[in-house]
Amino acid sequence: MRKSFIALVFLALCPLLVAQQALNNDAVIKLVKAGLSDDLIVTTINSSPGIYNTSVDGIIALKTARVSDRVVSAIVAKANAEAAAATAPIPPLAPMSSSADQNSTNSDDPNDPNIAHDPGIYMYAKGPNGMELTMLESSVYSSGKTGGMFASAMTYGIAKMKTKAVVQGAHASVRTGDTGVLFYFYFEETGKSFGGETTPNEYTLLKFDVKSNSRETQTGSANAFGASTGTDVNAAAGFTYKKIKPGIYKVIPAGQLSPGEYCFLPAGGQAGTAAASRLFGFGISAQ
Repeated sequence: MRKSFIALVFLALCPLLVAQQALNNDAVIKLVKAGLSDDLIVTTINSSPGIYNTSVDGIIALKTARVSDRVVSAIVAKANAEAAAATAPIPPLAPMSSSADQNSTNSDDPNDPNIAHDPGIYMYAKGPNGMELTMLESSVYSSGKTGGMFASAMTYGIAKMKTKAVVQGAHASVRTGDTGVLFYFYFEETGKSFGGETTPNEYTLLKFDVKSNSRETQTGSANAFGASTGTDVNAAAGFTYKKIKPGIYKVIPAGQLSPGEYCFLPAGGQAGTAAASRLFGFGISAQ
C-alpha cells in the first residue's frame, strides 16, 4: 500500500521534476532503490530529457546498483536518440519572396525561353546538346512587281501583277532539322520592337519559293484599277501564339513544317514599302 502511494505521488510530481532538471544514471538508480517498477521507470526515461553515461563503466555501475536490463536498454536507446537529434543538420530556411517574384525565373541559361532576351525572333529547336534558342537574322528584301507582267501588258493592265519580296541567297543561315520547331518573340517593354510591331499577330509565317540564288514570296498584287496587299495563300504556314509574360510570346506553327525556306514577314511588309523592307528567315533542312 505504501509503495502504491509513493508511486502515485511520483507520477504527480514527475512533470515538475523533469522540468527542473534532466535525468542521469544516478537519478535512475535512486528510482530503482525507491522501489518503482520497471514500467514506470522506462516511461519516465522515455518522456524526460536525460544526460546518461552509457560507457562500459557507466553500464556496469547501473547493473551493480541492481538496475534491470530493460531499464538499462531504455537508457541506452534514449541516449542514442538524443545524440542523433543533437547532431542532425538544421534545414536551411526557404528564401522569402514577394508574390510578384514567385512566377519569375532566375535562370541564366541562354537557352531558357522564359527569361528576357535581346529583342527579336528566336527559333527554339532540338540541337546537339538539347533544346537551343537561336535568334533569326533579319534580311533586307527588294520589292517589285515581278510576276504576271506579260499577262498584265497583254490585257492592258487588267490582269494582276504580283508584288514579291525577293531575298538574296537560296538558303537562310539559321537552320534546323527539327520539324516541330517553336518560336519565341521578344519585344521591348517600351512598346517599340525590333521591327516596329508589338505582337506576333502582326506577322505572317510564309514559305519561300526558292530560286537558284534567291528566295521569293508574294506580298501583294496590282493592276490598272489599283493595288492590294496580301500573301499567297498557298505559301502561308499559319501559327498560333501565347503570351508568356509582358514582352514574351510563344509562337507555335500550325503543324510540323516541311523542309524548305521560311520567313516571318511583318504586316507592313505586305505593302511592299521601303520602310518595312525586312523579314526574318530560317530554313528547315531535310533529315
